[in-house]
Amino acid sequence: MSERDARRVAIRGWVQGVGFRAFVEHLALKRGLEGWVRNRRDGSVEALLVGPADAVAAAIEDCLQGPGRVEAIKQVPAAADDLGRRYPGELFSVLPTA
Repeated sequence: MSERDARRVAIRGWVQGVGFRAFVEHLALKRGLEGWVRNRRDGSVEALLVGPADAVAAAIEDCLQGPGRVEAIKQVPAAADDLGRRYPGELFSVLPTA
Protein backbone atom coordinates (compact mmCIF):
# COMPACT_ATOMS: atom_id res chain seq x y z
CA MET A 1 0.00 0.00 0.00
CA SER A 2 1.24 3.47 -0.87
CA GLU A 3 2.24 6.07 1.68
CA ARG A 4 -0.04 9.14 1.93
CA ASP A 5 1.00 12.34 0.23
CA ALA A 6 -0.41 15.87 0.15
CA ARG A 7 0.48 18.19 -2.73
CA ARG A 8 -0.49 21.72 -3.70
CA VAL A 9 -0.44 22.04 -7.45
CA ALA A 10 -0.45 25.17 -9.61
CA ILE A 11 -1.50 24.54 -13.21
CA ARG A 12 -0.70 27.26 -15.75
CA GLY A 13 -1.83 27.73 -19.33
CA TRP A 14 -5.27 28.04 -20.88
CA VAL A 15 -7.04 26.35 -17.97
CA GLN A 16 -9.88 28.69 -17.01
CA GLY A 17 -13.24 28.73 -18.76
CA VAL A 18 -12.70 25.23 -20.18
CA GLY A 19 -14.07 22.99 -17.40
CA PHE A 20 -10.67 22.33 -15.85
CA ARG A 21 -11.84 22.54 -12.22
CA ALA A 22 -14.61 19.99 -12.87
CA PHE A 23 -12.05 17.78 -14.63
CA VAL A 24 -9.72 17.91 -11.60
CA GLU A 25 -12.61 17.20 -9.21
CA HIS A 26 -13.67 14.18 -11.29
CA LEU A 27 -10.18 12.69 -11.57
CA ALA A 28 -9.47 13.24 -7.85
CA LEU A 29 -12.69 11.51 -6.76
CA LYS A 30 -12.10 8.71 -9.28
CA ARG A 31 -8.67 8.11 -7.70
CA GLY A 32 -10.04 8.33 -4.13
CA LEU A 33 -8.30 11.61 -3.29
CA GLU A 34 -9.36 14.35 -0.93
CA GLY A 35 -8.76 18.07 -1.43
CA TRP A 36 -9.98 21.04 -3.38
CA VAL A 37 -9.54 23.00 -6.60
CA ARG A 38 -10.00 26.69 -7.41
CA ASN A 39 -9.25 29.29 -10.06
CA ARG A 40 -6.62 31.90 -9.26
CA ARG A 41 -6.90 35.54 -10.31
CA ASP A 42 -3.64 35.17 -12.25
CA GLY A 43 -5.35 32.76 -14.70
CA SER A 44 -3.99 29.55 -13.18
CA VAL A 45 -5.81 26.73 -11.43
CA GLU A 46 -4.68 25.62 -7.97
CA ALA A 47 -5.47 22.25 -6.41
CA LEU A 48 -4.80 20.33 -3.23
CA LEU A 49 -4.54 16.57 -3.73
CA VAL A 50 -4.32 14.27 -0.68
CA GLY A 51 -4.19 10.48 -0.62
CA PRO A 52 -1.97 7.56 -1.52
CA ALA A 53 1.28 8.88 -3.02
CA ASP A 54 0.91 6.88 -6.24
CA ALA A 55 -2.66 8.15 -6.77
CA VAL A 56 -1.59 11.77 -6.11
CA ALA A 57 1.27 11.42 -8.62
CA ALA A 58 -1.06 9.85 -11.20
CA ALA A 59 -3.65 12.63 -10.75
CA ILE A 60 -0.99 15.29 -11.28
CA GLU A 61 0.13 13.49 -14.44
CA ASP A 62 -3.54 13.29 -15.56
CA CYS A 63 -3.78 17.08 -15.30
CA LEU A 64 -1.53 17.31 -18.38
CA GLN A 65 -4.38 15.78 -20.42
CA GLY A 66 -7.10 18.07 -19.08
CA PRO A 67 -9.25 20.43 -21.12
CA GLY A 68 -7.66 23.58 -22.48
CA ARG A 69 -3.88 23.70 -22.74
CA VAL A 70 -1.56 23.05 -19.81
CA GLU A 71 1.77 24.82 -20.15
CA ALA A 72 3.27 24.08 -16.73
CA ILE A 73 2.50 22.29 -13.48
CA LYS A 74 4.28 23.27 -10.29
CA GLN A 75 3.84 21.13 -7.17
CA VAL A 76 4.91 21.63 -3.57
CA PRO A 77 4.21 19.73 -0.35
CA ALA A 78 0.95 20.89 1.23
CA ALA A 79 0.73 22.54 4.64
CA ALA A 80 -0.99 20.66 7.45
CA ASP A 81 -4.01 23.00 7.51
CA ASP A 82 -4.63 23.14 3.72
CA LEU A 83 -7.25 20.38 3.78
CA GLY A 84 -9.36 22.50 6.14
CA ARG A 85 -10.37 24.75 3.23
CA ARG A 86 -12.77 22.08 1.91
CA TYR A 87 -16.48 22.53 2.45
CA PRO A 88 -17.79 20.53 5.46
CA GLY A 89 -18.93 17.05 4.50
CA GLU A 90 -17.17 17.00 1.11
CA LEU A 91 -14.20 14.83 0.19
CA PHE A 92 -13.26 17.22 -2.62
CA SER A 93 -14.47 20.81 -3.05
CA VAL A 94 -14.54 23.33 -5.87
CA LEU A 95 -13.69 26.59 -4.09
CA PRO A 96 -14.22 30.20 -5.15
CA THR A 97 -11.53 32.08 -7.05
CA ALA A 98 -8.67 33.32 -4.87
